[in-house]
Amino acid sequence: MTPIRVLIVDDSALVRQTLSDVLRSDPEIEIMATAGDPFIAAERIRERVPDVILLDVEMPRMDGITFLQTIMSQHPIPVVICSSLSERGSETALRALEYGAVDIVTKPKLATHQFLRESRQMLCDVVRAASTARMRVIQQVGPALTADAVLSPASCSAMARTTEKVVLIGASTGGTEALRVLLQAMPADAPGTVIVQHMPEKFTTAFAARLDGLCAVNVREAENGDTVLRGHALIAAGNRHLLLKRSGARYLVEVRDGPPVRRHRPSVDVLFRSGARYAGRNAVGVLMTGMGDDGARGLLELKQAGAYTIAQDEATCVVFGMPREAIRLGAAARVLPLPAIAAAMLEACE
Repeated sequence: MTPIRVLIVDDSALVRQTLSDVLRSDPEIEIMATAGDPFIAAERIRERVPDVILLDVEMPRMDGITFLQTIMSQHPIPVVICSSLSERGSETALRALEYGAVDIVTKPKLATHQFLRESRQMLCDVVRAASTARMRVIQQVGPALTADAVLSPASCSAMARTTEKVVLIGASTGGTEALRVLLQAMPADAPGTVIVQHMPEKFTTAFAARLDGLCAVNVREAENGDTVLRGHALIAAGNRHLLLKRSGARYLVEVRDGPPVRRHRPSVDVLFRSGARYAGRNAVGVLMTGMGDDGARGLLELKQAGAYTIAQDEATCVVFGMPREAIRLGAAARVLPLPAIAAAMLEACE
């Protein structure tokens, strides 16, 4: 197998070295070169084109956003943004996704082994996904916990019926733009919606605020105990699981700690399983673009509980991993292109 050639662009030599060490632990990945700023990176690209670029946002001489726009207009290459967790940095990184970046990863916390221990596999997975979007199946490496680690399976007995519908959505790589398209197509009185988008901690606040300014529905980061209301969409906070709960005829959410499930926290499988338990046939489940298989088994549990389930089709996915696995399991009642999902979702809620 030809290694995935990676170019790391960051003004910190220590960050470049840390990222190089992490990625070299994966035999499928080769560090083609490193660069301290975009001008040096441009020279490296002229010498040899990488398969993936890991790009910092704030750098001397030229910022990462400008460099990204140049790459996408002249020679598109998969770019993963490597950003700090500051509020300003998160907003800038989210803008990079609009300009064509594939994903965001958290910049290494230097002088700590915890980052390497917790993020090594995630970083390697993101690089592999960026290099192979819809070209080959993303391989999972090593053990992965299931939703059992956070929530036991739903029982066969359903809760008392309610007429209120709830929409549950899961997405990963490519999901930030896919969610924008989906939520912008929803009316102001759309059914209450709960979303898990794989994203680093502290990025989700800025992401929710950005969507809130673009959509008719109200969008914000979920807080523990929030009621799921019509015309509102709640997005899981980074690094915390989000579960659907029910009190009488009212749906609410629980924000919970717990181990990563399918290597993710928040996990789509956890949200979908909670939906199968507490909403059942009153739920509509949607699984969108993303690497790996998080959400596939949860979508099947939703379907088995009577929910209406939708998977995004391959042609409109940035990475056809999660939906592909759900389709393989028979979890999706319908497989639809992104522009058609909102209408089908709303029709199922009527």
